Amino acid sequence: MRIIVNGENIEFKDGSTLLEIIRELKIEDKVMACAVNMDIVKKDIWSTYEPKEDDVLELLNFVGGG
Repeated sequence: MRIIVNGENIEFKDGSTLLEIIRELKIEDKVMACAVNMDIVKKDIWSTYEPKEDDVLELLNFVGGG
């Protein structure tokens, strides 16, 4: 299935969970928040949440600074 991740079209296997996608991208230690189609998905359901074809994922990392 094709999903848009931070503006980039990426193919993943059908039925992939949000956590599997984050792990496949090798950014598990960096992602602090995730929105799917502009709706925040709580971290405690990432392991069961299955995005669908053409969903838009925004994977966010918070950076301190001033």
